[in-house]
Order: sequence, then C-alpha cells, then structure tokens
Amino acid sequence: MSLSAKSILFAALAMAAATNAFAADLTTYQAPDASAYDRPPAFQWSGAYFGAHGGIASPKLNPFANGKGLTGGVQAGYNFQVGPGIVGAELEGSYLGNNEVRVPNGKVEERFRGAAKAKAGLTFDRTLVYGTAGLTMTKFDGGKGVSSPSGWKQGYLLGGGIEQGFGGGLSAKIEYNYVMTNDVSTTTSSGKSKTDLRDHVIKAGLNYRF
Repeated sequence: MSLSAKSILFAALAMAAATNAFAADLTTYQAPDASAYDRPPAFQWSGAYFGAHGGIASPKLNPFANGKGLTGGVQAGYNFQVGPGIVGAELEGSYLGNNEVRVPNGKVEERFRGAAKAKAGLTFDRTLVYGTAGLTMTKFDGGKGVSSPSGWKQGYLLGGGIEQGFGGGLSAKIEYNYVMTNDVSTTTSSGKSKTDLRDHVIKAGLNYRF
C-alpha cells in the first residue's frame, strides 16, 4: 500500500472515530428541564411571627346586632410546617370595645381579653386554612343594671380562619372565634347570679414572619 493510500485510510478511520464519539455524546447528554428554572420555591409558613388585628365582638353571630363593640389588639406565635400541614401556637391580647353581653336583669361589658391558642391547618402554597382552639381570660365590667361583675374570668375559644401570604414575610388573615365563658358572677337589683356567656369575634389581621 502506498504512502498516500495509507494517509487517506488513516484520515478516514480518524474521522469515523470522531463521528462515533460525537454521536455517543449526543445520546447521553440531556438538556436541563426548562421548567425547573421557571418554578418558584414553595412558600414557607414555618417560623415566628407577630402582628396586629381589628374587628367586631358581638353577643350574636350577626356582627351588626346591638351590643357589639369594636375590637383590636396584637398577636405573636410560631408555626411548624411538615409538608402541606401546619401546627402552631399563638398568644393574643385584645381590647373588646365594651362589647355588651346580656345577664339576668342587666348587661355586662367585656373590656379586655387574653388568649393562648393552638392551631392546625393545611397550606395551599401561599394560602393557609386553619382551625384554632384555646384558653381565654376576659375582663368584665359592670354594665346596665349590674353593679359588680366578676372581673377576670377564664373561658374557652374555638374558631378558624384563612391566611394569605405575600412577599417580604407579610401575610393577611381573616379569623372567627366563638368564646365561651362560664359562671360569670354578677349582682343586680334582684340579687346575685352566675351566667354562662357566649360571644362571637370576627377579625382581620396582618402578620410579619421572621
């Protein structure tokens, strides 16, 4: 075989080897999923937060009934997130705007309330739907026809709400609480009595997570 023929044969073999290597690279290389770059990270509800709320406290479920009072206050808590589930705890203090609650032969006014609440719920990315329950301490003052309410009285709370997360650690919520306070002692012109009191609180609030 002549030198020129050998050169041509060598060049052909080298080109074939390079072509096979390039083809192998094409079969093993996979382009990254473009959707991975467009998918934002899942919203996180875990961590501590604090905020403020305002709303209406009323002895009736109808928030426009007589005897209602404007309420406002602050809250702080902590959430734990496991997958889409949330569990947490919250402390809350509220001014109840002299919400009037009926007792025998008169009415008492609710002035202040503190609450220690547990909550659990499900997240749908930036939306949290939750239920809550806890203990309350409510400060009562004398109202129409009542000379001496019992002062601070322990009660119970049940409720639920929905919270929407935004950027920068902010979120907004709407929450309903049903509060039960038993054996509230009062003195009226007809004597002393104890009454189980119930009221409804509808409130909106803002939280900041950090």
